[in-house]
Amino acid sequence: MAMYTMVPFGRRSDSLFDQMERSFWKDAGSSFSSFPTDIRDEGDKFTLSAELPGFHKEDIHLSVDGGVLTISAQHEESNEQKDEKGGYLCRERHYGSYQRSFSISGIREDAISASYENGVLKLVLPKDIPVVPAARQINIQ
Repeated sequence: MAMYTMVPFGRRSDSLFDQMERSFWKDAGSSFSSFPTDIRDEGDKFTLSAELPGFHKEDIHLSVDGGVLTISAQHEESNEQKDEKGGYLCRERHYGSYQRSFSISGIREDAISASYENGVLKLVLPKDIPVVPAARQINIQ
């Protein structure tokens, strides 16, 4: 299973925030074909756009398991051309299987939403709101 980060690959910085963000989105290798994704940090949420042209909504499957979001898509297409006797002149079959996984620790899993239009899968991944302890006064006795 492939695991990719939500941090753009070309971005390199040594700031403490960037180091924390890179450790937040862990990375691993892949044995499946991949598909292009764009991920934007919009403050209180991430938005992920995945290009899956030629797929139908029913071909795409999203799952969350153990803090990992997996997007998989499988496509099967066949094209047959027969002569007048029913014999094949041409018969082609195309299969495609894609899968990518993303660590979603720090994301509100129950609030993730998805839509698919014109070959682009869009996910909204709301961030967890960190609980900040309230300040309090300590009385001196």
